[in-house]
Amino acid sequence: MAEVHRRVTTDQAALDLRPATLSDADQVADVYLRSRKELVAFAPLAHSDADVCDWIRERLIPAGRTTVAVADGQVVGLMAVSAATDCSWIIHLYLHPAWIGRGIGTRLLELAWRELPPPIRLFTFQANERARMFYERRGFKAVSFSDGSGNEEKCPDVLYEWRPADAVSNPSASPRRPA
Repeated sequence: MAEVHRRVTTDQAALDLRPATLSDADQVADVYLRSRKELVAFAPLAHSDADVCDWIRERLIPAGRTTVAVADGQVVGLMAVSAATDCSWIIHLYLHPAWIGRGIGTRLLELAWRELPPPIRLFTFQANERARMFYERRGFKAVSFSDGSGNEEKCPDVLYEWRPADAVSNPSASPRRPA
């Protein structure tokens, strides 16, 4: 994403959204691993913690498309994106479990809506009801379901897509009005 540094207030805490740097790698790994283990425990990690940390430090952050949400000097969320010729992708969107429900995920999506050309697509696991409700309330539509044979975890997943027209037909999903 573009060089973005935005400060917003959420649940009485100042929140900075900014590009991830290598100095954030350990905290990004902590958020990713804690979120996966605590909130998505049904989908086992396909790689060791050490491999995940290396991947974040050596590949994810250097790719330059990861935004971190920082509150009180700590990384509390992350979003990694990519753009293809026909759509944009939210590859990862994870929050520290203690920071769920404070509007941070919505702020990260608003950034994606502002910065990425639509349509915007993402995958989540079918069993991740909380994530599915989160995306659906914000105008994402399920466009296909799979048996999980195409992901590392081998867990059934769902492909979601967001288009601006979806937000217009569902005012609560508008990027200008958080749900």
